[in-house]
Amino acid sequence: MAPQPQPLYLLADSQLLFWKRHDRLLLEAAFDGLDRGKPLSAAYIGASNGDRPEFYEIFEAAMDAVGITDRRMIVSSFDGPDRAFLESAQLIVLAGGDVRLGWNTFERSGMKDVILGRHAEGSVLVGISAGAVQLGRCGLVETPASPAADVFDLFNLVPMVIDVHDEHNDWARLQRTIRSLNGEATGLGIPSGGGVVVHTDATVESVRRPAHTLVFDGASLKRLDAHPDHL
Repeated sequence: MAPQPQPLYLLADSQLLFWKRHDRLLLEAAFDGLDRGKPLSAAYIGASNGDRPEFYEIFEAAMDAVGITDRRMIVSSFDGPDRAFLESAQLIVLAGGDVRLGWNTFERSGMKDVILGRHAEGSVLVGISAGAVQLGRCGLVETPASPAADVFDLFNLVPMVIDVHDEHNDWARLQRTIRSLNGEATGLGIPSGGGVVVHTDATVESVRRPAHTLVFDGASLKRLDAHPDHL
């Protein structure tokens, strides 16, 4: 049987890496669809934060919790050994940081195509903060000289514009972006401590905190809150 793409995990921050639902860590449930005939391997991509080691340490603690010992930090230079590891990794974590910095590195180094290939072949992708945004349709760029949001294309594995942990500003940045796109895209805001699972049938499941969907109909912006089944 050919491998099938797995659900995508978009987390506002790293809290959910250590969070349990029904006495199981979220990542343990994520592995249910994987071939467990051999030990799992996990790749951490820190391009968005400049490969800062302290963030990799959080990833290592999360991997310890789920019993994955075959793991590697894939650095921005993306040399041969890193490429070989990523090409076989069953779990890929896209770390937080600067969305544009990470995306430029993905494109320049060739990581982008490898990540897309691994998703198609059934690896689990987890995006944290900037990594969650990168799994969406486009990134947001705002400058003092141009208050209107400029956008750049991203993975588009989730065909929505993603923003994270901006609930205290009532998702103002995301609202501006959706308006500027004239209703061509839906927005998804993931609050601090929360996440979403985007299933293969495109349904969006909130985890721990309600996620917010923003839709612009050309005249007004509507917000729908998706409450998680289990808090």
